[in-house]
Amino acid sequence: MENPSTSVDMQELGEKIKKSSAFIEDIYKELDKVIVGQRYMIDRLLTGLLSDGHVLLEGVPGLAKTLTVSSLAKVINTKFQRLQFTPDLLPADLIGTLIYNQKEAEFTVKKGPIFANIILADEINRSPAKVQSALLEAMQEQQVTIGEETFKLDDPFLALATQNPVEQEGTYPLPEAQVDRFMMKIKIDYPNESEELEIMRRMAKTGQQEELKPVITVDKVLEAREVINEIYIDEKVEQYIIDLVFATRNPEKYNLDDLSDLINFGASPRASINLNLAARAHAFMAHRAYVTPEDVRTIAMDVLRHRIIPTFEAEAENITSEDLIDKIMSSVQVP
Repeated sequence: MENPSTSVDMQELGEKIKKSSAFIEDIYKELDKVIVGQRYMIDRLLTGLLSDGHVLLEGVPGLAKTLTVSSLAKVINTKFQRLQFTPDLLPADLIGTLIYNQKEAEFTVKKGPIFANIILADEINRSPAKVQSALLEAMQEQQVTIGEETFKLDDPFLALATQNPVEQEGTYPLPEAQVDRFMMKIKIDYPNESEELEIMRRMAKTGQQEELKPVITVDKVLEAREVINEIYIDEKVEQYIIDLVFATRNPEKYNLDDLSDLINFGASPRASINLNLAARAHAFMAHRAYVTPEDVRTIAMDVLRHRIIPTFEAEAENITSEDLIDKIMSSVQVP
């Protein structure tokens, strides 16, 4: 990417960004018809969609995770599939299988539900490792193999997975190496009092659901991704991203000696890449042609929280990866 060298370049880029990001407000407005609050969740889902990154959502049942994801698919006018992950699910139930056609005396491919633009893998930690691997491989490669044939998945392809933090019985926790493939892990919290009052008033009526209209097409999303690649990110902001990630690996280099015994593994290089991509998408959603350190700070917790493995000592002291990230972000110098 070439950095714009003159103010004219930045001005032109700014106009281009404003024009191509105008649909963001239309999406918010349309989603407000059925979703009360949850702006943080909607922001992060859009960030994932615009920067081609998958999102892991964690929250107790009933927080409108499924409703938000399906509503987002409707306003983008794209193909959506919800998959309820269960212990008896097989990889073929997800990606598809070969079916023998007796009349033709040959096998034909029956594609699975993964062939959609937006996939919601509900309670991903309830399925066995083989099914988790099948989904995560599709996320990484954006293709699946059925029999001897390889099929490209639709573009855009966004995998959103939910996991329930409460019920651990009968679950198969995602291994750290697989969780790392998600661009962000976001934690969904309860609505506040006024939001819950509004939710109750809207939902406590049978058979009255607001109809959502598509406001953009898939092509618009793909165009937006191209424009996001042009967003200017200064070398100092790039270095800030590197400093945040390296502070998770070598805390003593950043005068964080007390964290050395609390971090088992720091963030992988995927963290640097995803922080850069997500920060650009965040700037785009704010209709800006350049990335600020605040864009990085806003998105950092969601990109890093599942990539830092605390030690046993940290767990014994009830220190979470989020506590460690907070300490790092308050100590690493902001440009």
